[in-house]
Amino acid sequence: MTQDEIKQLRRDPDGLLTYEYLANHIGECEPADIDALIENMGTVDLTGQFLASAARYLNAIDSEGYAPAIRRLVAGAIDKDREHRYLPDLITGLYGSDYMERAEALCASDDNFRRLYKRLCSSSAI
Repeated sequence: MTQDEIKQLRRDPDGLLTYEYLANHIGECEPADIDALIENMGTVDLTGQFLASAARYLNAIDSEGYAPAIRRLVAGAIDKDREHRYLPDLITGLYGSDYMERAEALCASDDNFRRLYKRLCSSSAI
């Protein structure tokens, strides 16, 4: 990323510009660029919408290659999406529509899954 691009993205009002930059330049982004984009998105995305979208996007492209970035994005989305508007699609997008059947094992092995599951299914006994 150039310094001009970084300056422009810092003025992003809600995370959309940062998400679009990530989506449009993913093949050109170095790991440090992805870290900077996640940091910026975490600062400007007040609802978690674009954090969740970016996590789903990177998961669809290369879930293993982008695993550290996806973990950070998911953690940010969980923290920001207080109204649970984006978390249901996020949990399904990352863990599949059958996540409920695997919830116990996923809770034991994946902290972000446990946090998502707890937020969305707080009455469950896992």
